Amino acid sequence: MDIQKIQQYKSAFDLIAKSIKDDEGNTIEVWYARELQQVLGYSRWENFVVAIGRAMESCKTLGVNVDNHFREVTKMIALAKGAQREVQDFMLTRYACYLIAQNGDPKKEEVAFAQSYFAVQTRKAELIEERLNEVARLNTRERLRASEKQLSRNIYQRGVDDRGFGRIRSKGDYALFGGLSTDQMKKRLGIRSGALADYLPTLTIAAKNLATEMTNYNVEQKDLYGEANITAEHVQNNRSVRGMLGQRGIKPEELPPAEDIKKVERRVAKDEKIMQKDTSKLPKK
Repeated sequence: MDIQKIQQYKSAFDLIAKSIKDDEGNTIEVWYARELQQVLGYSRWENFVVAIGRAMESCKTLGVNVDNHFREVTKMIALAKGAQREVQDFMLTRYACYLIAQNGDPKKEEVAFAQSYFAVQTRKAELIEERLNEVARLNTRERLRASEKQLSRNIYQRGVDDRGFGRIRSKGDYALFGGLSTDQMKKRLGIRSGALADYLPTLTIAAKNLATEMTNYNVEQKDLYGEANITAEHVQNNRSVRGMLGQRGIKPEELPPAEDIKKVERRVAKDEKIMQKDTSKLPKK
């Protein structure tokens, strides 16, 4: 997401923030669900209420008092000919909005933005952009883990054990990185311990995932059996992905390493705990 789009979304979310006083007289920010629904790209209230419900359940699961962050209220909406009707709404803290975004439709760009917008204490566009990039990398790494786990299960049923899976994955790396083995890539990037994928940039992780998903698909569609056949398929898929990158002038072995993803995971988790602790509670009814 480019900085211009981030600024556009930020302005929309800033615009619907409201200020109220808490029980100690401090000014706190709140949002109303009906307005949040619109900026998150939900056209139907009925669908958005589902996300709110999931967020409230998440709050309970985490041992946080739901009433401190979610407050059901009513509001009046205008109808035809000057009439009005009372409808359900919710007053929400920043933490509540974050949980709603976490439980929203991840395919919506607005939802992805909101996860970082509400997580960042000082909501500067540059900090939001940084966290968006971190979360994108975490999500891409998780997809690679899932696709590799699926491949491991698929090929185990087709005569390949764990060692065979390791060899297949290694030969896939050799094809993707232009003749450099997994160990050679780790040395090239200065990786002393841990998985190679944990230090790769988002683009390279996505490339590995695409090749693995293609292998998963063709193993089933072509009913491939045995290490040799599955290796040939995986190598070809990695070569194809490398060729696609090459057409855009990208050589994955030349991209610089990224921060250890485990550090990123810990930082994001820590930020979420700080946000939960620091978010002001709603005033008592």
